[in-house]
Amino acid sequence: MIQRIQSVFIFLAALITASLLKLNFAELIVEGEYYIFSAKGISLGEVIKFDGLPLMLFTGLIAILHFIALFLYKKRIRQIRLIGFTMILLIGLLALMFYFLYSGFDDVKVVFKVPMIFPLIALILDYLAIRAIGRDEALVRSLDRIR
Repeated sequence: MIQRIQSVFIFLAALITASLLKLNFAELIVEGEYYIFSAKGISLGEVIKFDGLPLMLFTGLIAILHFIALFLYKKRIRQIRLIGFTMILLIGLLALMFYFLYSGFDDVKVVFKVPMIFPLIALILDYLAIRAIGRDEALVRSLDRIR
């Protein structure tokens, strides 16, 4: 299982996605106050201004689906479909993150942090995993033709 390169790609994508639950995405400056944007929501110190429960559930679902896809190594077509679905969810996660950033306040200045690009990195890793799984499937089918 883990000796396949696509398993490494899927595992890294799962770790990157799961790390989003603990890291800060951005800092917001609104009327001289500094807000922190994370998976928990947008907060000012310990006070949460906007609840991030949908963002947290969405991120957790994507991480869980990555770990499920990791163990579907014997069912390559199903693994490709599940990874394709997680790619769609990652695009939705990015859209949800930007919605949270810009819908809550008027005249906001945003300082992005590195974890904001983690969904894009996970998208690239998922694409590479799908390509590698497709190569494996083509190899298996070509060997079946020989028999």
